Amino acid sequence: MATHTRTPGATRSPVQTAALLVGTVFLLVGILGFIPGVTAHYGDMRFASHESGAKLLGIFQVSVLHNLVHLAFGVAGLAVARAVTGARTYLMAGGAIYLVLWLYGLFIGHGSSANFVPLNTADNWLHFVLGIGMIALGALLTRTRSTADNR
Repeated sequence: MATHTRTPGATRSPVQTAALLVGTVFLLVGILGFIPGVTAHYGDMRFASHESGAKLLGIFQVSVLHNLVHLAFGVAGLAVARAVTGARTYLMAGGAIYLVLWLYGLFIGHGSSANFVPLNTADNWLHFVLGIGMIALGALLTRTRSTADNR
């Protein structure tokens, strides 16, 4: 059975670097969501509710749950970036999850109890961009060249 661990001094593949960067950004966003000032209306943050009034950078509605999800996605990205297959799966599956979250955000009422994450319009479109971007990174950075391309 082949192992997918990196040896010391080995270089990262582009997809591993992308997963590492995406994971780092998610980790940073998760931390920033808990910092008053960076998160406007910090005192209005709820654990999980559409009534959470906190907004990261004054734009993206967040809650404790929302921030914890970002932290978890960040830790996952850092953990799986050690292997090409893990990095690709992280980007592809994570992108698919964000596209599902985008659709969910489009179809639920922002003021309804179904909006437990919480999500606002800015979150929805950011989730769309993240989903497309992550899937594109996972696909494009792992595609192989055909023999015709190598001539």
